[in-house]
Amino acid sequence: MSGSASAPLAGTLVLDMSQFLSGPFAALRLADLGARVIKIERPDGGDLARRLYLSDTDIGGDSTIFHAINRSKESLVLNLKRPEDVKCLMTLVGNADAVVQNFRPGVATRLGVGYEALRRANPRIVCASISGYGSDGPWAQFPGQDLLAQARSGVTWLNGDAGQGPVPFGLAIADMLAGATAAQSIMAGLIRRDATGEGVHIETSLLEALIDYQFEVLTTYLNDGNRPPHRAAVRSANAYVAAPYGVYDTADGYLALAMTPIARLAELLDLPELQEFTDPKSAFTHRDAIKAILAELFASDTTAHWLDILEPADIWCAEVLDWPSMMASDGFRCLDMFQTVSRQPGISLKTTRTPLRVDGVRALCERAAPQIGEHSIKIRQEFGL
Repeated sequence: MSGSASAPLAGTLVLDMSQFLSGPFAALRLADLGARVIKIERPDGGDLARRLYLSDTDIGGDSTIFHAINRSKESLVLNLKRPEDVKCLMTLVGNADAVVQNFRPGVATRLGVGYEALRRANPRIVCASISGYGSDGPWAQFPGQDLLAQARSGVTWLNGDAGQGPVPFGLAIADMLAGATAAQSIMAGLIRRDATGEGVHIETSLLEALIDYQFEVLTTYLNDGNRPPHRAAVRSANAYVAAPYGVYDTADGYLALAMTPIARLAELLDLPELQEFTDPKSAFTHRDAIKAILAELFASDTTAHWLDILEPADIWCAEVLDWPSMMASDGFRCLDMFQTVSRQPGISLKTTRTPLRVDGVRALCERAAPQIGEHSIKIRQEFGL
């Protein structure tokens, strides 16, 4: 929705002083809602994510991950170790609405671009700072990296079957959740700023975001005598949820099965072996035995066969899709979640679109992630830097 006068954040200027994933993701979400985002980059290679490769694919000298998370932004090169460039930044801050940064704790202050300096330049500025583990404590100076944050948060310990070691998520969930939390908080800060005339400093971290998003399971643990959950030995999908919850092999694929009364499954699937587990408590106390019976049955026929039985009976289930099969499905295609973005010289790539629709319209972006300093001259002229 960037560039649209009707976008919710049209007319909002955001300075993205961050790199890698968490801060840039927060700025991307604001851009998707119509904000103008100027990315502040170092002269010696810019955002390190430009060279953070998920595969050997390089597009115009930048990694696919950099393209994915920095589309539609403008790039201004500033060396924050030079006083004259810090002065330029403060001029920009004076014209901006929000700033996103994810320096390690203390670094922004040492560079002269911490919140107090930003507030002197613009008392109305809304600043979001994202760290790895907060600004204080024994972990504060540890690298704020996604896998390490997952490891310290407990989330890897929740995944996988009993007997397995910790299993990390296949996505950078710490970065994404912290970025989403920061974007949400920036918008709240802008509302407060408009009401009071005063800016605000918002702080979060990868660890705090991961703890927050475990609210369901942690609340159970804290109020259940601190009894740790036990992962199922068979097809575990949630350490706390009873049978049949899990993903099962079929003869030609996989089937996900959510919360369903065991008595209902015993009747529908003609499984007398399940009759002894129809007491609702058995779904917890005999979770592995129930899931083993179901696993043996589901492996005997195709996914389509089981869906033909379960879906008409309103059983919560789904085929487990890989990317090609998901993209070929009508359910995915009707969402229109991909777009092609471009930049000079002749660089274009396909990427995702915003998950948000405003007044029924999903924003479409045409501009790819910028080259390092691509907009420096224009921005310097516009703001008199």
